[in-house]
Amino acid sequence: GRRLSLATAGLLSALAGCDSGFGQATARHLDAMGFQVFASVLDPQGPGAKELRRSCSPRLTLLQMDLTKPEDIQRVLQHIQAHTNSTGLWGLVNNAGFNDTIADAELSPLGKFRTCMEVNFFGSLELTKGLLPLLRSAGGRIVTVSSPAGDLPFPCLAAYGASKAALSLLMDTFRSELQPWGVKVSLVLPGYYKTGTTCDPAFWNLQKQRLVASLPRELLQAYGEDYVEEINRQFIQFMKVAVEDLSAVVNSITDGLLAANPAVRYYPGQGLGLMYFIHRYLPYFVRDLFLKGFFINPKLPRALRREHHDDAKKA
Repeated sequence: GRRLSLATAGLLSALAGCDSGFGQATARHLDAMGFQVFASVLDPQGPGAKELRRSCSPRLTLLQMDLTKPEDIQRVLQHIQAHTNSTGLWGLVNNAGFNDTIADAELSPLGKFRTCMEVNFFGSLELTKGLLPLLRSAGGRIVTVSSPAGDLPFPCLAAYGASKAALSLLMDTFRSELQPWGVKVSLVLPGYYKTGTTCDPAFWNLQKQRLVASLPRELLQAYGEDYVEEINRQFIQFMKVAVEDLSAVVNSITDGLLAANPAVRYYPGQGLGLMYFIHRYLPYFVRDLFLKGFFINPKLPRALRREHHDDAKKA
């Protein structure tokens, strides 16, 4: 059968096994369809990896890979090359997604921006470049899971959104450059789904505490600790709308791999059509209001509140 590589490095978080979500569901689906799947996992002993071993055929190969470690990527590339040289490689699914910060760009440490770029952009770039000779010889497919946060300025998602914007543009460039080779490239931009630790309030509360502890004093005073608390509270509230059924995303990825003419972009999920319509055709302020209403609407920073000015006058 055709061979499929799945770079399924789910949500790389410091807390839970990351081998979950779209990557795991897609690996299971493609394995059931009879493909030979190479699925990369962050933790080969984690619950996600065990679940894949339990539920998939012996054809499935699990490969340990941390996308922030070039030596891991090289090891995976060598393994896949050794096992597909005679057949070529039909498909690559880039499904790495990392984010552990929900805060204004000014409040997000620079290191968080770097980590998001490292995983979501550079990791996928290195893996894709490494597998391109195999994909070109097969005239195969590249399907990359990006995010609407890479197209629209969601409040408090700058680090994640900027990395996904870079990823989307990169894949669009690959799409036009690889046309002469017969390699088709698709982007999947899902709505909000329940995957990994993305819906674990305890995880986000811990991240919020770490963020507050790391902020410079003047910055914390300007915004106020309650400002960060409120963002976190709204985000945990927003999580409740996360969709548990991942099949729309899995179907989009599968279509990108197997359709004779795959779409350039897939938008599985609720409300995305309206969001993109507003983004494209209405004034910016309408879009910004919509995103705040839909996602997070931060309160006024402490330094801008009237009672703060009144206190300052009294002093």
